Amino acid sequence: MSHKREFEAGKARVEGGSTPEDKRRRFKSVVQEVMRLQTVKHFLEPVLEPLIRKVVKEEVELALAKHLTGIKWICEKDIHPLESRNLQLKFLNNLSLPVFTSARIEGDEGQAVRIGLVDSSTGQIVSSGPASSAKLEICVVEGDFESHSGWTAEDFRNNIVKEREGKKPLLSGNVFVVLSDGIGVMDEVSLTDNSSWTRSRKFRLGVRMVDQFEFVKVREAITESFVVRDHRGELYRKHHPPSLFDEVWRLEKIGKDGAFHKRLNYSNINTVKDFLTHFHLNSPKLRQILGTGMSSKMWEITLDHARSCVLDNSVHVYQPHGFHKETAVVFNVVAQVLGLLVDFHYVPAEKLSETEKAQAEEMVIAALSHINEVISYDDVSSMMRNFLNVPSSQTSVGIDYSGLSLTSMDGYGFVPNLHNTAEGSGHVDMEVTPQGLYDDFNLWNCSQILGLEEPQSDLQSALDGFIMSEKNVVVGKAHSRRWTKLFSVSKWLSVFKNVTVRKNLK
Repeated sequence: MSHKREFEAGKARVEGGSTPEDKRRRFKSVVQEVMRLQTVKHFLEPVLEPLIRKVVKEEVELALAKHLTGIKWICEKDIHPLESRNLQLKFLNNLSLPVFTSARIEGDEGQAVRIGLVDSSTGQIVSSGPASSAKLEICVVEGDFESHSGWTAEDFRNNIVKEREGKKPLLSGNVFVVLSDGIGVMDEVSLTDNSSWTRSRKFRLGVRMVDQFEFVKVREAITESFVVRDHRGELYRKHHPPSLFDEVWRLEKIGKDGAFHKRLNYSNINTVKDFLTHFHLNSPKLRQILGTGMSSKMWEITLDHARSCVLDNSVHVYQPHGFHKETAVVFNVVAQVLGLLVDFHYVPAEKLSETEKAQAEEMVIAALSHINEVISYDDVSSMMRNFLNVPSSQTSVGIDYSGLSLTSMDGYGFVPNLHNTAEGSGHVDMEVTPQGLYDDFNLWNCSQILGLEEPQSDLQSALDGFIMSEKNVVVGKAHSRRWTKLFSVSKWLSVFKNVTVRKNLK
């Protein structure tokens, strides 16, 4: 019986799977596990819960945005069937040439290169839909890859240029662009190698869509082909547009220290301004200086580049000797005739006859020889306001001279040279005379010049008569000469007064 009980007890242990000791150990492990979980919950839950909430929120918002965009796109598909909305990428501005290695690739006038997503059927920017915010990739394409409309995506891939073995990636910078409302901007991208080693010796920039959209075909875009030069050649680059004071070799077809450059320097044509000035004054002579080595086509390229120089608005006026006193020429900073001033009327160059244009060019040549007689204005409007306000009758402008001081000044001053005065001319030569010689003036001659019969005559009336007698004033110099004469006469009257006082004291 005892053996039977032991057997049944052993069987019960086997069937039960555990002894009381095992149950005690299991309970202890369960309690420890619960304590560990409580510890984890106490310390980690405050950290993990906000993080999990943030991740869940972002994922929900992203999914919702995609859902709403999909709804908008479906609505647009109802208006514009998919088959009519083949899209294409397009470079919206040209590249600024030439391009040098390690230099930022820019658009015209230093602006950033812009890329647009365009509807092929309408040519309009696609500013809505999933593709309008897509991600693009910039790449380099062979220069001889034809820009016809028939290439395939595979053709485009096969013409992508990779860097040479052992060289850095061909493009440096951010080669990915994200569209915003259908337009993207290329930012800080440069080329690390020149294009001389490729089969065409030129590159093109290409752009393709990274994101793919169902039922939407987006065609790649490429630029015009261009040469990439080593950055060491940037010192010799041409400026577009050139400035007036750029050296003349900055113009196209004129190489630094080349034959054309030396010919121009020998003729004292050193800057772009010199080049343009000689062109406007004597174009055949300038052409002759460059010689037969410069073909007609090269000449036109150089001339067009020079003409692209940005000029200021200033104008210059000159009235040459030997012409009608009411005729003056108007020209700009590079001696280009802008028009003529005839009888106080401005006639633009395009309205001049060939004879008048020839005369105007002669006047400009004379102006450069008498540069001190040229009057400058900020622009044509300023000239019209200031130069043409002299009445055609040439009557004197009334000036309030009652407040002028007639007291003499020490030292040297302007006094009339009575001995050199032309009789009846009404003109008084001025010379600088020491103060000590004033007593030697002949009072009678002074009175005759001013029209005074007696020394005590009204000096104010004499001054009036002197100013009103000056009618033939050169156009453009009226104001300055009148003030000069007024000052000179006032000074002379001051001398006259002092001499009279000293004689009375004697």
